[in-house]
Amino acid sequence: MRRLPIVILMTFPLFAGAVFAQQKATKDNVYEELNLFDQAFERIRQDAVDPVTDAKLIGSAIAGMLSGLDPHSSYVDAAAFKASQTPANDDAAMLGLAVTIQNGQLQVISPEDGSPAARAGIRPGDVIFSIDKEPVYDLTLGEAEQKLRGPAGSETQLTLRHGTEKPVDLTLKHEPYKLQTVVGRVEGGNVGYIRIAGFDGGTQAAIAAAVQDLRQKIGSKLIGFILDLRNNPGGGFDAAVAVADAFIDRGDIVVIKGRKPTSVKRISATLGDLAKGLPLVALVNGGTAREAELVAGALQDNRRAVLLGSKTFGESSIESVIPLPGNGIIRLTTARFMTPTGRRIQGKGLEPDLTVMPLKLEKLAQSDRRHEVDLRGALKNTDPVAAGALSASTATEAASKAPSVLTSDIGSIGDQQLSEAVDVLRGLAVISDRAVQ
Repeated sequence: MRRLPIVILMTFPLFAGAVFAQQKATKDNVYEELNLFDQAFERIRQDAVDPVTDAKLIGSAIAGMLSGLDPHSSYVDAAAFKASQTPANDDAAMLGLAVTIQNGQLQVISPEDGSPAARAGIRPGDVIFSIDKEPVYDLTLGEAEQKLRGPAGSETQLTLRHGTEKPVDLTLKHEPYKLQTVVGRVEGGNVGYIRIAGFDGGTQAAIAAAVQDLRQKIGSKLIGFILDLRNNPGGGFDAAVAVADAFIDRGDIVVIKGRKPTSVKRISATLGDLAKGLPLVALVNGGTAREAELVAGALQDNRRAVLLGSKTFGESSIESVIPLPGNGIIRLTTARFMTPTGRRIQGKGLEPDLTVMPLKLEKLAQSDRRHEVDLRGALKNTDPVAAGALSASTATEAASKAPSVLTSDIGSIGDQQLSEAVDVLRGLAVISDRAVQ
């Protein structure tokens, strides 16, 4: 026992020396790589056929670093960042499109309800080839989003493709619109239907008001609620957590995981359930993305709702906006969220409990529909079980058909998924009545 302190004193310097040597080697490698960058920088400055400023070279280098990480990390220079800063309550300059980049192609995640894009018939999965006749294949996501902006009353021409159809030209006018994130109505005489189109600071209160209104209209005949999350591209993270919490009485809502193994955060539900225990069915599809997937995953893992529809988009990255004083900002993916049981959404999406494809709407080959996993540089799902399931399901889906859902068709007459959701709720109500008896 007396020798133990001596051993520690002797081995610690050796260990510390090894760590120091490793750190020094890492720094040396960094300096070598930076030297390579410096060589390339100087050759471009001297030999490029057209003169280029140092600021443009540095900006392009930063943009290249970020675009090589994943589809959501990007650099916005000072001029572009200033131009993008519109008042928070000013929707007039937006077309209402949530988009992403896949292999240099601009793809629609989903149009917002009531937006010029939705009224023009743009669908989730559409590929945009040009904006105002300028190709978009070499744009970053931030640059593409900036090009989709415009002053109220102006027009933007898009060339896009619906699935396997030939490209079409659409002219969209930038008109004032306000996204109504929550709409409620009575469905089938005894079901409360709540459309959730996005998440902002007023969404939770709007849902509470919708639930109260539906209870008053339906009364004792109320058997449950349908939460429609289809073509919902997400929105505010905290707002989405609050929506999930509104229907979950206990348990976790979401798990956030950063780069370090120790940087794991769990957000738990608080007491209270707006539905007061009545059955829930949540409608999802390929346009259900990001924070909408957070809500769907929380409801599914806590067995609070039956998920019905088709597989969700599969995006759960969390970006941090990091200012570079005087030189714009960088958007960097710093974490991702998972379902309460630890299921990874990123690159996989959520599989519904009941798969129902709309019969009324046009069918598209699954190989033409894009999900988060299809995006260049997409963050990978490292769960071996999930990875195996993903490879197995990909082959099955490639041979199947998937729907492209128009936002205007959601909740309309002939909405097959909504009709099935009503039937499921009625079945659950029958089972519940029998259990009580």
